[in-house]
Amino acid sequence: MTDLTVTVGGLAGTGTSTLCRLLSANLDLPYTYAGQLFRQEAARRGLSLAEFGALCQEDPAVDRSLDDRQLELLRDGGLLLEGRMAGWLAEHNDVAAFTVWVVCDEDVRMSRIAERDGGDLEEQRAATLEREASEQARFLEYHGADLSDLSIYDLVLDSTDHTPDGLARAVVAEMRAAGVELDVG
Repeated sequence: MTDLTVTVGGLAGTGTSTLCRLLSANLDLPYTYAGQLFRQEAARRGLSLAEFGALCQEDPAVDRSLDDRQLELLRDGGLLLEGRMAGWLAEHNDVAAFTVWVVCDEDVRMSRIAERDGGDLEEQRAATLEREASEQARFLEYHGADLSDLSIYDLVLDSTDHTPDGLARAVVAEMRAAGVELDVG
């Protein structure tokens, strides 16, 4: 088992999940999606994602328990963890990890979300921006985490005009340049 730990974060529609699937295969790392932890907890409580998000906003203990689970995974190491708070949690808890954040033009993100999830583009935009504002407010209030501060990341990528394969190659190249030992082709 490798000790290599990588975090990938980004707003919805930036392509983080696609990038993570490629990196997981290329780096032979198990991949955990923090959003799945959120979804599992919502389902366990019998709540929709919107209802669970509202609960998280009202009860900081719920959000903190999800963050604690991510931190536990990071401390165990040897994985690829995707989540908006993953890199921040690693950085602010002295967990050795290579941290990546993906950005993308908002219109491109919204088009990707509407294509992926279906529905009206403007309805998707409104719902997504509302959810992102809620998350940012919680992250800032509970942790002092400002997701717009990209200075903590080892690598910031823009997926607007780049293919997922190109982004994965850029991550591997940057990791090698940073002296991270990799066993990849």
